[in-house]
Amino acid sequence: MMLLLAILLLLAAALGAPLFAVIAGVAMLGFQSVETPLTVMGIELYRIVDTPILLALPLFTFAGYMLGESRTSVRLVRITQSLIGWMPGGLAIVAFLTCAFFTAFTGASGVTIVALGALLYPALKQAGYQERFSLGLVTTSGSLGLLLPPSLPLILYAVIAQQLPDGSGITIQDVFKAGLLPALVMIGFLSLYGLWITRRFPIPLQQFNAGEVKAAMWEAKWELPLPIVVLGGIYGGFFAVSEAAAVTALYVIVVECLIYKEIPLRKLPDIMRESMVMVGAVLLILGVSLALTNWLIEAEVPTRLFDFLKAHIDSRFTFLLLLNVFLLVLGCLLDIFSALVIMIPLLLPVAVGFGVDPVHLGIIFLANMQIGYCTPPVGMNLFMASYRFKKPITELYLATWPFLVVLFAAVLVITYVPWLSLAFLAR
Repeated sequence: MMLLLAILLLLAAALGAPLFAVIAGVAMLGFQSVETPLTVMGIELYRIVDTPILLALPLFTFAGYMLGESRTSVRLVRITQSLIGWMPGGLAIVAFLTCAFFTAFTGASGVTIVALGALLYPALKQAGYQERFSLGLVTTSGSLGLLLPPSLPLILYAVIAQQLPDGSGITIQDVFKAGLLPALVMIGFLSLYGLWITRRFPIPLQQFNAGEVKAAMWEAKWELPLPIVVLGGIYGGFFAVSEAAAVTALYVIVVECLIYKEIPLRKLPDIMRESMVMVGAVLLILGVSLALTNWLIEAEVPTRLFDFLKAHIDSRFTFLLLLNVFLLVLGCLLDIFSALVIMIPLLLPVAVGFGVDPVHLGIIFLANMQIGYCTPPVGMNLFMASYRFKKPITELYLATWPFLVVLFAAVLVITYVPWLSLAFLAR
């Protein structure tokens, strides 16, 4: 009977059943096999609802959707262009920085490509950058910023890790700190590549204009304090992460609806509904995944997986390299939220067994998933950019591969130099 149910579950997954239903079905089969009452499923769903830190997730998501609906992207491009556009390769660096900042708050690379792509892609071509370079830059930059606070994947990783014995000491503040230097490494590698590649074709440089800098900063004067409000409030001890999320959401409503007046108040319910549909899907998957995690721990699956890997892999170096390859493939097949809730319960105990710090693992995971968004054949950014710029998907493959090589080099540095992730932590 159990075998028949398992086959039916696999068939349902192959036919496109919702992910939460498949995960819940696997968890229920697992508990049934060890004769554990299925009431544990309800307990796990309540436990995730009762987690206070999860308040930050819907509030930051709503704030990100608000920023995506406003003209924040236009102001952000203008201010970074005025500050560093005069440098050689300056517009490329502008693209990397603005995309990273925008993705950190919106939490979705697809939104970044849609919102910023319309500005940056024509600007890069008009400035003299080759079309293939411009296309690859905008596509790969769409996922930059996932390591910068208050990125939603950072919050979700901390929430999931806290439910596991090996990650119980992790806080969201730790993960926020850990992502700063690795994010700068990835942006720095891409910027250096942009500087190097632009030597081959002349790009006319704009003159630095102090008046334009002043005008751009004045135009964005209400949005510039946003990172200070979030990070300064958290690390200054003025409020907790969930309180910072509430302050951010209120601040964005006031700025975009009442000061800039770019989002009519009547549109707020639609934005709330759209953002909360996404949050609801994540929370439902997270709830049933925690139930599955309990069964995996009870069945000692992570321990057996570690023993198997230990018998075939004799060094942490090799384990981390295989982990990178596995996560790149995973990033092509699953969205980042599903990948987090499914794989972290399995990978965290194994990684700790090989001596990898849980916080460092989270940064490695998200850095690889960030690249996976752009990795052929099914990286989500490739299809978003293909649709947005009306280009064949094969052209996107050719345009992005040099950037992927650079990003993978950055990931290797992040992976094998744990100091980058742990420098700001009291370890």
